Amino acid sequence: MRKIKYKKGRKLQHITLEYTGTHKEHATELQLFVYDDADVIEYEKFTVAALNSCFDYTKNNWLNVHGLNDIGLLKTLGTHFKLDDFLLADILNTTKRTKLEEQQDVLFFNIKSLLPSEYSDNISVEQISFILKDGVLISFQEKRSDFFTHIRERLRTHAGIVRTKKVDYLLYLLLDAVIENFYITIEDEEDKIEELINLTKKGADPVILEKIENHRDNFNFLKRSIIPLRDSLYYLKTIKDDDTSTLIQKDTFNFFVRLHQKSLELLEQIESDMSSLESASNFYFSEQSRKMNEIMKTLTIISAIFIPLTFIVGVYGMNFENMPELRYKYGYHSVMVAMFFLVIALIIYFKKRRWF
Repeated sequence: MRKIKYKKGRKLQHITLEYTGTHKEHATELQLFVYDDADVIEYEKFTVAALNSCFDYTKNNWLNVHGLNDIGLLKTLGTHFKLDDFLLADILNTTKRTKLEEQQDVLFFNIKSLLPSEYSDNISVEQISFILKDGVLISFQEKRSDFFTHIRERLRTHAGIVRTKKVDYLLYLLLDAVIENFYITIEDEEDKIEELINLTKKGADPVILEKIENHRDNFNFLKRSIIPLRDSLYYLKTIKDDDTSTLIQKDTFNFFVRLHQKSLELLEQIESDMSSLESASNFYFSEQSRKMNEIMKTLTIISAIFIPLTFIVGVYGMNFENMPELRYKYGYHSVMVAMFFLVIALIIYFKKRRWF
């Protein structure tokens, strides 16, 4: 339930193993799927003690880690799968930007999963990391969530082609599920923008401007999160062109190209939505200026009516002795009637000129 500000993230040494996220109350749990085209075995309450006995390297293995608070457990996983401390530090440090890193026998990918907060205009952020090795995919989540529920169900029921493919295709499905959260977040922001535009048409409440600025910050945050994702997915395209990776099958690269295209679509949509938000802001200021002009026009008309009346009152307020009207019996009544008809004449004139 917070926004990550990369430039203000707490600075740690590159190999410091310390979880920097906010989900510190979640215990670390493991879940393992061992599958191929013929069968799938699911270990819901998996422990590191069963690493050697449950993993089957002749099949596909997906280990999902929920919670990053047990540093000792993560070190054990790092030792077992020969992961260096730099990768573990990147998994635990949630202030890091989205990145992709390829080592000799490991492909590391971390990504920000963004979803709208339920009771506020903020964006909920969770970092998800992936380790891809030959026959093994390890995913690290800060807490239990249902991002991948449909993928687990596809593994259990043999729906689609996931069990006929290697774990690189499973990585594509998991990344695609996380990217879908961006679409959900953007759609939610678009609905709120539409509400703001409707509110600006009804009035120029200063709270509206504050909300517009909040949503502009949200879109900038979304943009900052998607740009490094786009760059990482583009790097996968270059791997395909260079034909240097053994961890991703040639026929799977096309799926990652689709993800890159999705990231471009997301950025285009954000640019369009920011333009709509700018229009809402301009409409707010236009409405505010219009109301100010209405007020000034009303005050100007009132002033224009009272200027000649003030002049008449000023003339007859002078203390000259030889003013003939001062001793006229019906002078007061005559001046009042003249002032009344003058006001009526001015109002009719302003009406004809459509000044109000």
